[in-house]
Parts: sequence; C-alpha cells; structure tokens
Amino acid sequence: MQNPLTQRRAGVLLHPTSLPGDREHGDLGRNSRRFIDFLQSAGLSVWQMLPLGPTHTDGSPYQCLSVHAGNPALISLHDLSDAGWLPAKIASHLPLHACLQQARSGFEKTASPADKKAYAVFKTAQAVWLDDYALYQAIRAAQDGQAWFHWPVALRDRDPAALVDVAKVQAQAIDQVCFEQYLFFSQWSMLRDYAHQRGVMLFGDIPIYVAHDSADVWAHPELFTIDSAGEPEVVAGVPPDYFSATGQRWGNPLYHWNRMAEQDYSWWLERFTTQFALFDIVRIDHFRGFEKFWEIPAQAETAVDGRWVEGPGAALFECLQQHFGSLPVVAEDLGIITPEVDALRLQFDFPGMKILQFAFDGGDDNPYLPENHEALSVVYTGTHDNDTTLGWYSSLDDAAREKVKAHMPEDSSEMPWALIRTALESTSVLAIIPMQDLLGLGNDARMNMPGTAEGNWSWRFSWDMVSAGLARSILTQNQRAARIVGS
Repeated sequence: MQNPLTQRRAGVLLHPTSLPGDREHGDLGRNSRRFIDFLQSAGLSVWQMLPLGPTHTDGSPYQCLSVHAGNPALISLHDLSDAGWLPAKIASHLPLHACLQQARSGFEKTASPADKKAYAVFKTAQAVWLDDYALYQAIRAAQDGQAWFHWPVALRDRDPAALVDVAKVQAQAIDQVCFEQYLFFSQWSMLRDYAHQRGVMLFGDIPIYVAHDSADVWAHPELFTIDSAGEPEVVAGVPPDYFSATGQRWGNPLYHWNRMAEQDYSWWLERFTTQFALFDIVRIDHFRGFEKFWEIPAQAETAVDGRWVEGPGAALFECLQQHFGSLPVVAEDLGIITPEVDALRLQFDFPGMKILQFAFDGGDDNPYLPENHEALSVVYTGTHDNDTTLGWYSSLDDAAREKVKAHMPEDSSEMPWALIRTALESTSVLAIIPMQDLLGLGNDARMNMPGTAEGNWSWRFSWDMVSAGLARSILTQNQRAARIVGS
C-alpha cells in the first residue's frame, strides 16, 4: 500500500462522537460528511480519530469489546431512513437499539437483492472475527452484561456443545449483531470514499492491549496471560516515574508472545487487516511495549512490583511488512523512551510523536521543542489526553508563559494560534491539531483526564462554534507552512 506519511500534511484530531447531531453523540452520517467538507476547504488532508470499537459503559475507546468490531452507536439513523429501512418518525424518538432492530426488519422486507447479497458477502468475509464477536455479544446480553469470565463455566470455557445450544437459542440476537456490523462497515466505507474524493486521509488508533472483557480474549484465551478460570495471571501497566510514584496498573491481560510467534502472528495480521480496511494511517498506542513491556503480578494493587519483559521486537513488524508492504504506522513514543525503542521505530521508518505542550519543561535538549523536531515525526499541540492548548496555557505561571513565548515566532498571535502556527511550521511531516484548539476552547472542552473514570469522552462541538472565516484562516496558515498536498 502507498504510504501517505511521505508528504507534508496537516490534519485535525476529532473523534466521531464529538461531531454535532440529533442524539447524544455524533455518528457516521451527514455531519461526518460536512466535517470532511470543512477539512477540504481548510487545506487539511488528515482526519485523526480514536479507536472506533464498541465501548464498555465508561465510554472509553481504549477498552473496547472487540479489536475488530465497529461501535453501533456511530451508525447514522438518518442514513438508514434515507435507505428506506427505518421510518424517520421511529428514528427520531426510539432508543438506538430499538431503531437498529427496526432497521433490520425494514432491511429484510425492502432491501434490494444486491444489498442482501452484500450482507451475505460481508458475513462470510468477516467470519474470522464476526462469528465469535456476535456470539459473545448475544451471550453477554443474555447474561445481563456480565463479563465473560463470570459466565456459567461451559460458556466461559467455550464448551462446543454449549456454544451450539446457545447459538440456536440466541439466533436472532446473533443476526442482529451481525447486521449492525454490516451497517457500520457499509456506512464507514461510504464515508471513506467520500473523504478520499476530497483528498482527506483517515487516521486511526490501535491500543496495544485489549480489554480483559472482550470477544478477543474470550475467543483466544491461549494467547493471553489468563488462568483456566479466565482470570489474569499478570497484567499490563507502566512503572513508577516522575509523574506517579506507584506507576500505572492498567489491568489488561498481557500477550503470550511466544504462542503468537508460533502462529506467525496471525492474530495481529487479522487485527491490522481490519484497521487498514478502515484507515489510511494508524497510530500504535504504547509502542514501547513491543520492545519491552512492564509485567505486573495480577494480585498487586499498584505497578511498583512489576518487571520488564522482552517483547516481540522487530519480528512482529517484519511479519506485518512482509504481508502488507509499506506500513503507514505512527508510533506513540511518549514518556521515557530507551535507545532500543527508538532503534525499533527507526528500523521501520515509523514517525514518532512530538507534543508541543510537553516542550517547555527541562533544557534545550527537550525532544519536543520545535527546533528539535525531525521530519520523521507527527507534531501535535496536544492529544486527547492533554488539556486544550488554551486551558494548558491558562494554567501556567508567568515564568512558564515567558518560556513558551520565547520559542514562538516573533509575530505570533495569542494562544492557541501561536502554538497552532508553531505546529504547522514544524519540520514534522504531519501536523495534527485537536478541533478544540482550532475553535479556541478552554479546559471545559477537554476530551479525557487520564487517571479518572468519570466525565470523559463526552465533549462535542456545534456548527455555530465554527466561524465563517475559520476554514479560510486555516487554509492560509497551511499554505504558508507548505502543508497543502499537491500544491
């Protein structure tokens, strides 16, 4: 595949849930298309977003129920009405799950033979993950949403006879799950085509680990560090550092990398196949875990008692490269990174990340300072885990603000545009600006506060926040920074 990370570009970080819309969050329909039109008019050729999988009740896209499935909550009901499968009056007032059930009924009654054939082809093509995921979701619903490791033993341990029996009983629920995935991927395919026609690339995100309660761990327990009862033996996290005296205990099961290697990393090949079908570029979260990862005993309450363990290193990426060719991958290499991690990233020409909000602590050797950037990197004003630029800058004392100003262009405007311009003028091949910064919003527009469980992932913008001249202003900045592709 052609690597879009070879041309100088600029883009925006915005999760689809943050789009405007009639329901509690955005979707893949008309407002997504309108956002792509906005990007095109502003000379922005990349739309970066967070993982798209179905979430647990906390809404975190980094702890999904599947590494393959799309979140049904992103399905556009308006587009289903346009297709003739869902009456508009129903779409406007029924809960989402009821609307999607009605859409399935409408599809079965009115869909064209071509659409019905496309659905059958989809189920066959995606069976490698869809069969397990649909069964997992149907059982989970029948078990009142309990995690799979709390199910009756025969279902927890995937007893073949028990699975055949439950599949018969839950046949309608299973087909509903499959149908919703067909809707998601169909709408996504149309959205991706719409973006490509307007010169916009889609940029996704792969968390290195998967949620303990997920279809993936239930379907492939042999690939994860869990015991015979499905409970973790060791879990993921990071060691104590400057920011936390006890480190971070994430709690995800770790991988049995030797078993994955014995299977020629087929699980990872399937995972990347799905992601490259969705996205033109993918970011790998916690890239350093492929070189060495922090292994924490499951019974430990903090990350203090963990140890470093060798990861798969180059072997995994050589396998991926052999299968896919060029890998349009960005490595999340934030935090304390060793020379070995840098060497692994550079071996495959993966750009790292430069966060400008991190640039102004420490000395002149700070790698995030604009003058220390290299072309093989992606520069951000901030990420989904940071405060907005305006919120961050407002929290600095006078001395810290002066230090920031010393690294800004002499004719810079006020924040956040001074930092936005610095990002665009960076030598980094790709510059990504969170939508909150383009809108000049404060810390009440923050997407996520790491280490907290409440109040995250819910920020949205509205079109009345987008001034008439915003796209034109961004376009001018992109032209000055030579980030217009094809110009």
